[in-house]
Amino acid sequence: MKRRGLILSVLALGVAGFGGAAWYATRPDPIAASDPIDPEMADALIRPYSPILGPEDAPVTIVEFFDPACEACRAFYPVVEDIMAEHGDAVRVVIRYTPFHGEASVEAIRVLEAARMQDVFEPVLEAVLREQPRWASHGTPAPGLILEIAASGGLDVEAARTQMLAPGVVAVLNQDRADVETVGVRQTPTFFVNGKPLDPFGEAELQRLVAVEVAASQS
Repeated sequence: MKRRGLILSVLALGVAGFGGAAWYATRPDPIAASDPIDPEMADALIRPYSPILGPEDAPVTIVEFFDPACEACRAFYPVVEDIMAEHGDAVRVVIRYTPFHGEASVEAIRVLEAARMQDVFEPVLEAVLREQPRWASHGTPAPGLILEIAASGGLDVEAARTQMLAPGVVAVLNQDRADVETVGVRQTPTFFVNGKPLDPFGEAELQRLVAVEVAASQS
């Protein structure tokens, strides 16, 4: 993932405020980070179509349940980016869509899927997150604004208008919604590292859990 200007704008938000109620719904019954997810839920963590950042064959997989309209997801983007940079080819990130902020989230996910069809997923993701305060007002965003923003990341807007409505995009949204329920995700971002849920939640905790898994993969 490329840094560009996003990191400077995001760091100003501060990672310390991640507990705010406006950003999270409460997840009941936290699971200890050392306990892997139940085997029957494992298939719901990763689907063959899920977007992947980093090497597909990396030994350590971070699964992020991600809402492009979520302020905390935006603020955690450079954290995840730094983890990938630190560990190189040992880490990949699998993104699962979690549209907890209504229509704004759904439209952004459709835009990201169109970007994936056009092989500009990462630059469009960065543009969408960088300009999130403009389009993700959690109210009624200006029509066409997110497409205008995505175009700055290389999206062909005219092609995207058709791609966003493709049956495959609807299927991705529906399956990801179902998997969110199966796994019991109640907040974004929610992370799993090699099938282990991140709980307690935090930047340092994510860094430590990834480092442990990377070391185990190299031993």
